[in-house]
Amino acid sequence: MTKGLKFWIGWVMLVALLAVTANAAVVTAGPVTPTRKVFVLPIREDIMPPLVYVVRRGVKEAMEAKADLLVLDMETNGGRVDVTEEIIGIIARFPGQTVTFVNKKAFSAGAFIAFGTGKIYMAPQSVIGAAAPVMAAPGGGVQEIGGTMEIKASSAISALVRANAEKHGHNPEVADAMVKKTKELKLDDKIINEKGQILTLTDQEAARTYGKPAKPLLSAGTVENVEALVKKLNFEGALVKRIEPSGAEKLASWVNIISPVLLIIGIAGIYIEFKTPGFGLPGIIGVTAFAIYFFGGYVAGLTGLEWVAVFVVGIALVMLELFFFPGTIVLGLLGFGLILVSLVMAMVDMYPGMPSLPTLPQLRLPLNDLALAGFGSLVVIFILSRMMPKTNAYHVMVSRGASGARTEAALTATQERRIGQVGVALSTLRPGGKAQFGYEILDVVSVGDLIEKGRQVRIVGNSGHDAVVEGV
Repeated sequence: MTKGLKFWIGWVMLVALLAVTANAAVVTAGPVTPTRKVFVLPIREDIMPPLVYVVRRGVKEAMEAKADLLVLDMETNGGRVDVTEEIIGIIARFPGQTVTFVNKKAFSAGAFIAFGTGKIYMAPQSVIGAAAPVMAAPGGGVQEIGGTMEIKASSAISALVRANAEKHGHNPEVADAMVKKTKELKLDDKIINEKGQILTLTDQEAARTYGKPAKPLLSAGTVENVEALVKKLNFEGALVKRIEPSGAEKLASWVNIISPVLLIIGIAGIYIEFKTPGFGLPGIIGVTAFAIYFFGGYVAGLTGLEWVAVFVVGIALVMLELFFFPGTIVLGLLGFGLILVSLVMAMVDMYPGMPSLPTLPQLRLPLNDLALAGFGSLVVIFILSRMMPKTNAYHVMVSRGASGARTEAALTATQERRIGQVGVALSTLRPGGKAQFGYEILDVVSVGDLIEKGRQVRIVGNSGHDAVVEGV
């Protein structure tokens, strides 16, 4: 597999170089003056899985930069409750001050997320609320939930929002009135929300004070924009960084959904490549599948280039075991272990400051995906090993022999003359490899079991452009 080895070695060097470059330390000259940092996260459009990746990436960057303030710049009609819970959990990991700025509107799931931050500020003419649960309609759009299902959904969501409101010092009764139609909200003998209605507040209504001592109903104040908010919170002069969506989050969300399938394709492709001479389509497909898998984890904010580098080192060690030091076992086991670790860690959600070893809950989903992929790849490999040699596609995928430039007629004649020749295996045949017959070196495929390097072999037939051999 001379061409294949060149390809793999080149790929290893390229990815390793990228990983080293990405993680290289930046040396600065002279002392650095500490500056307070503010990170601004956009909560835009519908709250769907791609937004989780933007939030996760932004929170991790803020934590790595040791930011003092995280601002959610919100303008949304809402979205999925499960995605909302995940976003609230991510924001809760930020150790500094968290603030929601309702730029224009924070409906439904947007209001839930706002209750998960320490303070809420609103822009002029902005609104927040209307958080009653709805479900997607079959033809698109949304429709109301009725009966027992509505009661159960409202109760569960209300408990979630109240818990976050209490945690951050917001009025849980206000949160309840935004979710439940059955909730009447009354403060200072004034009815804020009538029974049968869902609470929605303007910036002025949310900022009004009630009770003794007087406290704002929900909003800590009305400000014109994020810049004014930063100034009001006494962060004037701080370094402000806005996290922008990269545009790849939607693609990454689909990639992560099909990650077990990508692993199956990657494992099966690399296995077939090792079993066939040369470097061909199976290897390209396998490498591409693994590259897409790591890309999905990277864009999702789960993995960094360091785990790509670990994966490449693992592949390199397995190759050394198979083609240069067969029988050593240690290299193969170490390489296989590094591959498994990199594939799992590529989907583990780790945050700055957390323990270096992931917990069992963090490992559960990646391990499930890997187990599913392992079983699936065994099935795929078994089917392909039985069916592929009988198809024309097999001869296209494996690499051409030295005589590939000849005409088919001349090749057939040459192959017929070779039958019965005895030569020596130049590499371990698993079953593919190379063997020398006189002065001619050929791509060969063994019949049956593995044939060790240096053993005599006899040509007994042909498979496409490869000679079929047996041990003598």
